[in-house]
Amino acid sequence: MPDVLTVTLNPALDVSTAAERIIDTRKLRCDAALRHPGGGGINVARVITRLGGDCLALYPAGGLLGHELRHLVDAEGVRGVCIDIAGETRESFSVYEKATGRQFRFVLPGPALAEHEWQSCIAQIDARIPATRYLVLSGSLPPGVPADAYARLANAARAQGVRTILDSSGASLRAALEAGIFLVKPSLDELCELVGRALASEAEWREAALEVIRRGQAQVVVLTLGSLGALLVSKDTMLRAPALPVTVCSAIGAGDALVGALVWALVRDAPLAEAFRYGLAAASASLAGTGTTLCSKSEVERLYRQVKIE
Repeated sequence: MPDVLTVTLNPALDVSTAAERIIDTRKLRCDAALRHPGGGGINVARVITRLGGDCLALYPAGGLLGHELRHLVDAEGVRGVCIDIAGETRESFSVYEKATGRQFRFVLPGPALAEHEWQSCIAQIDARIPATRYLVLSGSLPPGVPADAYARLANAARAQGVRTILDSSGASLRAALEAGIFLVKPSLDELCELVGRALASEAEWREAALEVIRRGQAQVVVLTLGSLGALLVSKDTMLRAPALPVTVCSAIGAGDALVGALVWALVRDAPLAEAFRYGLAAASASLAGTGTTLCSKSEVERLYRQVKIE
């Protein structure tokens, strides 16, 4: 079994294109579409694989789009376990507006999973947890899957001494944190929701992250701040890094790239500061790509040397 098991219960076929300008009611002429395998855990696995790490991506898929998703995952050399479902795998669609540099993202809910389908996913994950070191739970839950699904898996991982890394939102995020995990990667909006108040300053960001840690919900909080960079907080560590000056073409998958490179470094027993730097480098490298291209190893290594941690 691999060092890292990634779970994507609501994967997507990511379709991206570009148009000169987005204008309502007009027929918009677009560039040729790019198609990538998507969904948080799949993207994490793609990055770990590119960096030379050992991982396994588990995900459900169905229909013609699910068949294409599976083909694209395999084509990238990612080891995967695909669980067949009756519903059609969703598409996510994004358009880059050339005139302004803005990106428009359209995200569908995904197919509803029958109880026996999501139970099969949970059973297959449970069977693999004891033989891995890190469990990455990433992305939204599809319709039909209970909000505590990630919490169940986090509890199973903790019982086996496996570290859980979580990147989700809403009810599934809150439930998994109540179970207690190793690392959570919220956005600023998600952190505000978790602590129940607005966070207007860096001091407030730090205090809110420490609040999550004091509650026993997570040992490490990696707060992503978009153009302001990121913040890592643990019981005895406080790391702040500004964003690198890269030209942003697509923000899709940047957070997944951060998680992928970070856990790849942790598997190599890197200290938190080094893992944080690799995560930021991977996120920055992904921003410069189109669609969900993500990052290359050479670009991650180049940008790693430019990351400044305060």
